[in-house]
Amino acid sequence: METDTDLLLTIGIVLLVLSIPSLLSAWVESRAPRIGAIMVIAALGLIIAALVIKPGGYAFNQVPGVMIGVVARLFQ
Repeated sequence: METDTDLLLTIGIVLLVLSIPSLLSAWVESRAPRIGAIMVIAALGLIIAALVIKPGGYAFNQVPGVMIGVVARLFQ
């Protein structure tokens, strides 16, 4: 079974972006950012897994194209 590293990278980046409001909300309300921290850890795990599994990794300028490709596959 082949791992889809593009999908792992895309989900990781989206999850990382979605964790920001949770982290900010917890910070403003002076409470522990439990859900936000879990989301960040999961996102970083997915991103690191994608970078390690793909031979040669990803260059920074490849990331937008990879994300667009994953979204395009979603609508095929």
